[in-house]
Amino acid sequence: MAFTLVIHGGAGNITPAIMNAEQEKQYSAGLKEALDKGYEILHKGGSAMDAVIASITTLEDNPLFNAGRGAVFTKKGLNEMDAAIMDGSNLMAGAVAGVRNIKNPIKLAREIMLKSGHVFLSGEGAAEFALNQGIEMAPDEYFFNRLRYDQWVEIRDSDFYQLDHKADNLKGQAANPEYKFGTVGAVACDEQGNLAAGTSTGGMTNKRFGRIGDSPVIGAGTYANNKTCAISCTGHGEPFLRAVVAHDVSCIMEYKGLSLQDACALVIKDKLVKIGGEGGLIAVDAKGNYDFCFNSAGMYRGMRDSEGKSMVAFYGE
Repeated sequence: MAFTLVIHGGAGNITPAIMNAEQEKQYSAGLKEALDKGYEILHKGGSAMDAVIASITTLEDNPLFNAGRGAVFTKKGLNEMDAAIMDGSNLMAGAVAGVRNIKNPIKLAREIMLKSGHVFLSGEGAAEFALNQGIEMAPDEYFFNRLRYDQWVEIRDSDFYQLDHKADNLKGQAANPEYKFGTVGAVACDEQGNLAAGTSTGGMTNKRFGRIGDSPVIGAGTYANNKTCAISCTGHGEPFLRAVVAHDVSCIMEYKGLSLQDACALVIKDKLVKIGGEGGLIAVDAKGNYDFCFNSAGMYRGMRDSEGKSMVAFYGE
């Protein structure tokens, strides 16, 4: 049986104009490392769930990406993180929102799925559960990133928020639309035909009021069902929440009989666009078919499968 792993590191205004050769090299290496970690598990007959966790953990540990160590700063100058995981074989899911000092939020999401008796925990309660489960913690200094901090300082005294790092030559325009949506995610199909999806994010720079986006919300930013597909989204979370994007793709496949690619295109390039939503998703089905689908200029993305196919890309086709 074939297996497939697909990952993303965020979408948005990712164009050659805002990337230099060194940045391209760094992002390529970061994506490739995450693919290698997940692929190794699938290649040895491991589960889609374990592969997704391994890939996302690697991305969370890389400060290039807005998740885990690379999480952006909130209005209060803190790093607050969200994550979700879902098992397509049994529709079990775990999610966490608004946690601090958790080294790998995706691992906490898995513990919530397996051991809490719940699906979604947040804030102080989630932190208490993490301590009880022996989840690895990290001090504030671990999450400190000069680039992220400077982005926050630039707009902290305003009511603006930013969807992720913008190009250096655009500083001074606090509400600048030249953004990237910083989220990481992975979806996989293993040799048994089981699917899994996971997503992790540091949210928006200068976000207020404990804002939560689509990433940790099952059905909006993350979804997996062996009957249809596994999906991880990245984009401006509010429209993704309203459109219940990840579950909508699954429903279109299940009830309309559309292929993975056609269902993704209908949701991302038609339905989402009509409500002003920008971003994209990665997807895989139980036959190992995969898709990258986005309506933004680019998306950090990669895939690797049992047939020897492997790729990493940033920009639009």
